[in-house]
Amino acid sequence: MAPVKLAIVGAGLIGKRHAEHVAREPGALLSAIVDPSDGGRELAQRLGTRWYRSFAELVAADRPEGVIIATPNQLHVANGLEAIEAGIPAIVEKPLADDLAGARRLVEAAERAGVALLTGHHRRYNPMIAKAKEIVDSGRLGRVLAIHGHFWLMKPDDYFDTAWRREDGAGPILLNLIHDVDLFRYLCGEVVSVQALSANAVRGHAAEETAAIPLRFASGVLATISVSDTIVAPWSWELTTGENPAYPQQDQSCYQIGGTHGALTIPQLEVWSNRDKRSWWEPLVRERVPFVPEDPLARQVQHFCDVIRNGAVPIASGREGLATLAVIDAVKRAARSGETVALSAPAASAA
Repeated sequence: MAPVKLAIVGAGLIGKRHAEHVAREPGALLSAIVDPSDGGRELAQRLGTRWYRSFAELVAADRPEGVIIATPNQLHVANGLEAIEAGIPAIVEKPLADDLAGARRLVEAAERAGVALLTGHHRRYNPMIAKAKEIVDSGRLGRVLAIHGHFWLMKPDDYFDTAWRREDGAGPILLNLIHDVDLFRYLCGEVVSVQALSANAVRGHAAEETAAIPLRFASGVLATISVSDTIVAPWSWELTTGENPAYPQQDQSCYQIGGTHGALTIPQLEVWSNRDKRSWWEPLVRERVPFVPEDPLARQVQHFCDVIRNGAVPIASGREGLATLAVIDAVKRAARSGETVALSAPAASAA
């Protein structure tokens, strides 16, 4: 079977990574880069593919079978709607939109048109996360009661030379926490209420620097996430998993999941338990669960091809992206008001 023709819309940092992964995937063909900038043209030349200034030019000249949209957040809805109106399946990078109303509009348009829409929550494709979900779902930890996550790292001063990174909405709640919330939902189910505190005491930008967030899940699980881009520390997905070689990997954990019969660390996949009687007086046994590492962005491309050619059910659908964004929206509202924010019926469960 011929490879699946995929085009990349947006040639920024993540767009380049997507393009390189598509170019390396035997089951896919990088058919085009869509980006009006010189950088887009240069990326297309480097990867030996066509370059178009706009989506309309792409569709008129060489219609792809799927597109990966990696444009700035405020363009996600408009670009996604272009793909849907053309009947072309799309992965839209996270966040699905820069606001909840736009994300809902995009998801509902895709569902009405019957066009596959995926959200770029690529961490779900990490084999380590697949194994963690298997452990949680198997009951090996007993009844899961709590999950804790860290996102502590230091973004250097020159990161904020770009003006939008200092503005409200550009802090770690939207840009970084959204990944952690999505994985917590993937592992523990739907969130029903949120509390949050945030601060910007060091840099003084409109964007928050630090936040502490408790989440309550429909299953009864309680989660806490501590987030800061102003702390020098080794505890974050970026610095512990080795997923992106740009970050120096540390031998630490970023998540802990606790249940009545054991606890699990991520990314080490160490299960802690008592051999016989469950008691704080008894020795703890530590077992590392093996898995075969693979690049999650590569696996996302493979899955997208399977969705397009074989009708596979999306692992990270547009509606899943909407449900995760709804939690982030609730976190932002809770941080502003200081009150508990309840979520309505989970967006991911809607028809």
